[in-house]
This record gives sequence, C-alpha cells and structure tokens, in this order.
Amino acid sequence: MISRFFCPFPLPASGEIQLPEALAHHAARVLRLRDGDPVILFDGSGGEVPALLSVRGKQCFAALQDRREVERESPLRLVLVQALASGDKMDWIVQKAVELGVAAIVPVQAERSVLRLAGERAAKRVEHWQQVAVSGCEQSGRNRVPLVAPICGLRDYLARHRECLRLILDPMATQRLLDAVRPAGEAQLLIGPEGGWSDDELAACRSAGCVGMRLGPRVLRTETAGLAAIAALQTAWGDF
Repeated sequence: MISRFFCPFPLPASGEIQLPEALAHHAARVLRLRDGDPVILFDGSGGEVPALLSVRGKQCFAALQDRREVERESPLRLVLVQALASGDKMDWIVQKAVELGVAAIVPVQAERSVLRLAGERAAKRVEHWQQVAVSGCEQSGRNRVPLVAPICGLRDYLARHRECLRLILDPMATQRLLDAVRPAGEAQLLIGPEGGWSDDELAACRSAGCVGMRLGPRVLRTETAGLAAIAALQTAWGDF
C-alpha cells in the first residue's frame, strides 16, 4: 500500500515541495521510505496528489504529479457528539469514527465524565485529537479532515444545531436506531460517558428535540456504542 500523508498547507499544481520536518521524519525514519518511493499527498481541500519521494539527508522532498479529484466522503453527513471518555478511549473513538466516515466530532463534558478538561489542557487535548483525526484520514484514504470541535458543555451544545436531526443513544428508549427517518441534511449522534447520561441530561436532550434511540437490548460501552451506531447509520443511509 502506498503511504499517504497530510500536508498542512495547500499543495501547488505542480513542481517539487519540501515536506514539513515532522512529516519528513515519519516518512524517512519511521516508515523508512527511500528515494523514488511513491507517496500520496492531500491537503484537506479534497482530492489527492501522487508524488515521488526524494530523501536528502534529514530533508524530504516530493515531486508532484497530476492531482486526482478523488472523493471518499459519505453522502451521509454524520456528526459524532461524544461525551468525554477517560484514558486513551477518546483517541480510539476519534480515530475509528474518522475511519467510519463521520464529518465532524464534538467532544462534550457530561456530568458523569471521568475525564475533566478545561483551559489550556482542554485546548491541547483537542489539538491532539485533531492530529488523531488526520492519521485516521491518512490510513483510511479520506482526503478531507473532519474537524474536532472545542470541548463544550452538553447544555451549550444543545443550544445550537436545533435545525438538524439529533439522535441520542439511550438504553431505555423504545425506538430502535433504524426506526429513525432518514434526514434530508445533517444528522448528529449523541453518545454518553462511561456512567451514562444523567436523568437531568436526558431530560434536557429531550426538551431540545433529541430523539432517543437504542441499540438492541444490550448496554454498550461508550467506546463501542458510537462506533456501532455510526456503522449502522452508514449501512442504512450512507455508503456501506
């Protein structure tokens, strides 16, 4: 498989570019790519550019070939609204959600979230998750990088996005996920933390127009529930 790399700047139509230091290190030192090896570059604006690698000491250059207008985005614009999860679970959730085709990820602070982030720590963690999203695109072939939004409180989130379909996973709900009517536009999927949504949070979500859905009779972990639901919705409404 040809290695794919995200370039954090607009790629020119032709010519040779120098790869950023971190990208060059990953290509030459980690992946051990050599002179003349083919790579694929993308800048997040859509499409991708085949290129040939040139390693010159610690620097790497890429000779660009003709741009290919390849799109691998799902016809379903699905946003994952994920309550903060502890440890490395958020990394896993972000990476796999991107691979499954979500359009964006909104981390929310829930009452029962074990992980608590604010200020500079929160900003740095979001920046880290954005890089995880980039790696998910590099691996899965996506040429547009989903945005990881700044962390917000659940009620702050509920005050926005009222115009789209919002589905909240709730083991006590009576409707199945696939009972929902396919939206004409964006759909947003709310996933609770390890301890689940509180009664007050569920009530606030219902008041804001969120539709409660369940995934069968089983209670799934937070790192499992969202990914299972994304796959189900991609099967029903997307491109699976």
